[in-house]
Amino acid sequence: MTTVTLPGFFERLSLALRVLGDPTLAARLRDAPALPSSSSEAPRQIEERVVEKIVERPVEKVVEKTIEKIVERTRIDPEAGALHVLALLQREGRLVDFLQEDIAGAGDADVGAAARVVHAGCKKALQQYFVLEPVRGEAEGAGVVVDRGFDPQQIRLSGNVSGAPPFKGTLAHAGWRAKDVKLPDRPPSVDARVVAPAEVEIP
Repeated sequence: MTTVTLPGFFERLSLALRVLGDPTLAARLRDAPALPSSSSEAPRQIEERVVEKIVERPVEKVVEKTIEKIVERTRIDPEAGALHVLALLQREGRLVDFLQEDIAGAGDADVGAAARVVHAGCKKALQQYFVLEPVRGEAEGAGVVVDRGFDPQQIRLSGNVSGAPPFKGTLAHAGWRAKDVKLPDRPPSVDARVVAPAEVEIP
């Protein structure tokens, strides 16, 4: 027989407050069968049944609601995520600096030299934080067949598109699909809108 310790005063007070805030628990206690005035059950068995009725809780629902709240609090803000990626490309490759420059009057050699630096930095960030793979496995320029029921998000048709699939054509671009994303954590205290801090050089 299981030994059950009856709840003390403060535990009973806590249970009473839970009943006040939980209509479902209150309904279960209301509908629980009353104890017989004269029972053949041993007093300890009666105590066990009463305690089980009082402390019974829908554990799965409580855990599920707790997880939902945690996920809701940690849900990624799409705007903050986009700014985070932009900040990484700026930090590694000075992409924003390059795109904000007016290169209309710059020589090809100067633009090429700057683009080489930006390319190297952005490629480093891309390889470090993203795992990309082609959408199509064929080499560009190869003949391909687009079957019926293709996913328009993965394959974009161009040129003389008419009739119904299957379509025969040439692979102009293999596409890219993100296989994995490994962005570093951004502390909540960091302002996502600051893509790059101002730099002050102290002599």
